[in-house]
Amino acid sequence: MEALFGYVATNRKSPTNSTNPRGDRSGPASRIFILDTRKSQNIAIVLKSLGVSHTEIIDALVKGEGLNADTLEKLTKISPTNEETSEILAFDGDPTRLADAESFLYHLLKAFPSAFTHFNAMLFRSNYHTEISNLKESLKSLESACNELRTRGLFLKLLEAVLKAGNRLNAGTSRGNAQAFNLTALRKLSDVKSSNGTTSLLQFVVQEVVRAEGKRCVLNRNRSMSRTNSQNTNSGNQSSDNLVPQVDREKEYMMLGLPVIGGLSAEFSNVKKAATTDYDSLVKTSPGLSAQLIEIGKIVAQCDHRTGFAKEMKIFVEGAEEEIKAVKEEQTRVMELVKKTTDYYQTGSSKDKGTNPIQLFVIVRDFLGMVDQVCVDIARNVQKKKPASSSAESSSPESPRVFRFPKLPANFMSDHSKSSSSDSDNE
Repeated sequence: MEALFGYVATNRKSPTNSTNPRGDRSGPASRIFILDTRKSQNIAIVLKSLGVSHTEIIDALVKGEGLNADTLEKLTKISPTNEETSEILAFDGDPTRLADAESFLYHLLKAFPSAFTHFNAMLFRSNYHTEISNLKESLKSLESACNELRTRGLFLKLLEAVLKAGNRLNAGTSRGNAQAFNLTALRKLSDVKSSNGTTSLLQFVVQEVVRAEGKRCVLNRNRSMSRTNSQNTNSGNQSSDNLVPQVDREKEYMMLGLPVIGGLSAEFSNVKKAATTDYDSLVKTSPGLSAQLIEIGKIVAQCDHRTGFAKEMKIFVEGAEEEIKAVKEEQTRVMELVKKTTDYYQTGSSKDKGTNPIQLFVIVRDFLGMVDQVCVDIARNVQKKKPASSSAESSSPESPRVFRFPKLPANFMSDHSKSSSSDSDNE
């Protein structure tokens, strides 16, 4: 940037020179700069934005509390290097002539040589509860996501329909009698088109499941009515039902089934939340927090144990160590549950090296998003259909049943998934 804008950096000024290299237009130069001029000016700007006095900062260092996270973060960012610290502490001139940044650092380091180490410890304590809470929340989401995937029967119906469609399309081949398939194939369903190119395999499967669910709703409704109505009323209902045109009956099935399938995505809120989890960050959080606690423990060991800082930090470190130990145990338990859930849907996939353990949630989230869009398209098409007035219109709802699809690509179904483990079946 300096080269781009033609700026020539000034050399660092020796502390023995008591004049500002840029000069002071308001009068004789009298400020002493020990740090690089630009760094000194930047630190001075930060100090003015703190909103706390030097006395309050010293007070907080003694007590180990009293500064908010924002102030602590700004203070840690102006930490001088070891060389700069030595130069500041070695200054033997008139402290009143030091520039603002140098004056602050001089008096702070004279009072507390390890001030910035303490600032870092206090900032960590300030941010610790947010980090550990986020970790706990992520683990809770993963556990809830596993429970959602293991208890939602309607989702399994969709997978079963996909499996049956795949077996039908691959009939007569080595992949035509599969008992399971790789879930990554769910993302390819919309790529498989019917022979006339008007319907994807995903649309066909979703439409058939919607129709089946709608028909089940009608059957359940009729059974409920038959239990409460008289024999005559029941007979009347049956006769009137027979008079309903086929196209209207099919439309009713679709309209009743759409809310069922279209609402499936909402039941997987934790799956969608778990899909956004940064796994690398998740596994590094606990070890990272533990490592920083060890460093703070070393700092506390070197402090005067009678100071407020030492007392406050000792209490914090002891409590945090216990909490992190419990969270690590919880993380082990939850990740084992994630492994079992992944193996439940894809036997042995959790053993593949380099595979993201939470990839299952990403696949399911993407698939449910595709299903949602298909349901929207189906609802739009159903609304556009006019009441039946001819035999051609009456047969239209059944047309998806006779769509012809090409053979699925070789990698669509898993070649090694023709048998599933007994453990998975039992679960």
